[in-house]
Amino acid sequence: MEVWSLQLYHTLVRSYIVLVIKISRVCAGCGVLQTPKTLSKERWIENQKASLLNIGYFHVVFTIPDSLNPVAFQNQKVVYSILFKAVAETLTELAADPKYLGGQIGFTSILHTWGQNLMHHPHIHCVVPSGGIAPDGSWVNSKGCKRDSGHKGEMDNSRHKGEKGKEFLIPVRVLSRKFRGKFLHYLKLAYKNGELSFFGQQTSIGSPIRFQSFLASLYAKEWYVYCKRPFSTTEAVIEYLGRYTHRVAISNNRIVSCDDGKVRFKWRDNKDGAKLKVMELRAEEFIRRFLIHVLPPRFMKIRHYGLLGNRNKKEKVALCKELTNTPLLASSPNSASLSTSNTPQADADPSDSQTQTTISAPALILKITGIDITKCQACGSGSLYKVDLANKNRAIVPPNKAPPLTPTA
Repeated sequence: MEVWSLQLYHTLVRSYIVLVIKISRVCAGCGVLQTPKTLSKERWIENQKASLLNIGYFHVVFTIPDSLNPVAFQNQKVVYSILFKAVAETLTELAADPKYLGGQIGFTSILHTWGQNLMHHPHIHCVVPSGGIAPDGSWVNSKGCKRDSGHKGEMDNSRHKGEKGKEFLIPVRVLSRKFRGKFLHYLKLAYKNGELSFFGQQTSIGSPIRFQSFLASLYAKEWYVYCKRPFSTTEAVIEYLGRYTHRVAISNNRIVSCDDGKVRFKWRDNKDGAKLKVMELRAEEFIRRFLIHVLPPRFMKIRHYGLLGNRNKKEKVALCKELTNTPLLASSPNSASLSTSNTPQADADPSDSQTQTTISAPALILKITGIDITKCQACGSGSLYKVDLANKNRAIVPPNKAPPLTPTA
């Protein structure tokens, strides 16, 4: 088992290396291989800047109970879609209620499926504006409902006492109850329509009586909705989007070591005061936990709703900017082009591959980092040519026949 897991690990690593450096650049002057750049996150963030408003934003997290995790893992596409739908309808309907905001909002939802220990922990992060468009076409700001930070019974309501001046447009307790009702309603419909499957220890839940009992236990629980501190600036929103949207289950800087068939990595134990600890797992267990978080094929983990939805997005964002006195940013005409919706009033975000932009990779890197990758980082020469590192029998393109690389927009 250990030999198999290490072989799988090395196969994954080799495949990743081939994908990243299949095509690279070599300096014609000194022959130094240039480090390749991956720009999926940067391109996505650049396209989202055009939709940001000069107002406050909130960070809200919706989490399902742990007892639902096995069912969610065995029915990922169905349950994750229900999770998105329940969150979207909860925020949209409560924001439209005059009791809380009385307007239409636009927000971005991001699915994460992991916890710090890499176990299955589905939850959705939302970036929510502090206002919206009223039915009469005017802009309405948040009424400043008291923010109680988190809601999961009395214990969690007091975990952030002392934070003053932190307000959210909808009370967190109201969000929690609404979210629970929405999610379980759609879960019940999925079961009725035969869309759910149960395996292993979950097989018994498949009977009508046991499933009804399972739903009753979920209704009896307090569901966890957490409202983090508001973003201080628009730049903070962009930084957050860059940090969360393209994150995977674990980053390289958390891995301490990988040897003797074991992997050691850093993690925060939230049940022990968020203390930083080191966890050691056998290679096969580490790989198993990591692969839990591979989403179903073509499943979009980033989705936009309301004013940020694909239907008339350009016009709606322009109106919001006019109402909030947000300066208009020059952007690509295709920056708002997203895939079609697969949930009501929502738009899945292709995130990388389908989001169009006219700025070239060298120009984008130059804009973000100030580094001109069309020049050799070793000798400063501007004569770079492409080589195919994945092809063992590759023929190096002569420098005098290679097309020049220029940072054109």
